Amino acid sequence: MKLIIKILLNALAVVILSKLLSGVSVDGYANAIVVAIVLALLNLLVKPLLVLLTLPVTILTLGLFLLVINALIILLADKLIDGFSVSSFWVAVLFSILLTILESILHSVLKEGKN
Repeated sequence: MKLIIKILLNALAVVILSKLLSGVSVDGYANAIVVAIVLALLNLLVKPLLVLLTLPVTILTLGLFLLVINALIILLADKLIDGFSVSSFWVAVLFSILLTILESILHSVLKEGKN
C-alpha cells in the first residue's frame, strides 16, 4: 500500500510540473502514473550503473554530474513513453530538480499526516 501511495504522489508531482513547465507535457493522469512507474524502474535499474560508470566525473564535479544523470534518466523515459515529452536537455535538468523537491514536499506532508 505504501508503494502505491508513493507512486501516486510521484504521478501527482509529474502532473503538477507538466502544468508549470512549458517544455514538459503529459497526456493525462494515466500516463503520469506510467511515467512515475517508469522513472522508479529506471532509477532502480539504470541509474546505479550510470553512477558507477561515471564515478570519476562525479567525484571531480563534487556530485554535480548526478544532475546530468538524472536528466538522462528523464530523457530516456521520454523516449520510452509515448504520452510524455520533454523538449530539451536543460528542461530535463530543471524537471529533475523540481521533481525531487516536489516529491520531498509531498512525501513529508504525507508523513506529517500519519502522526
